[in-house]
Amino acid sequence: MADNVYRLREKNSETEKITINLGYVDLGRVDVLVQEGFYSNRSDFIRTAIRNQLASEGEVVKQSIIRQSLELGLRDYTKADLEAVKAAGEKLEIRVLGLARIAPDVTPELALATIHAITVLGALHASAELKSALTDRIR
Repeated sequence: MADNVYRLREKNSETEKITINLGYVDLGRVDVLVQEGFYSNRSDFIRTAIRNQLASEGEVVKQSIIRQSLELGLRDYTKADLEAVKAAGEKLEIRVLGLARIAPDVTPELALATIHAITVLGALHASAELKSALTDRIR
């Protein structure tokens, strides 16, 4: 199943939207930097600040990924993958840092029979029905 693990590029077209709250003074300071041309907009500033912070904490993140045995990047789980796991009488412990996707044709019954637990630091893309069925297994 390692055939469908892909390393994500730094900039990709698939992004996850987040919401943050900033104090008015901090927001004003960001707007000054945008107005002065240091950044193209608020989102550009926030993305740059996050990347800089992640870079400064890079070694800690790297060690944590190793310690937690996380797969890094994009990980797809197809119906065929899960059927093979079921045929082998095994269960998956899904641990991904990045994006984990479970194919839309995977039924809740198949997922329940083959997935023991899911830990995703990033985003999990699966049908609402599948996420509902796996609620107690998603950490």
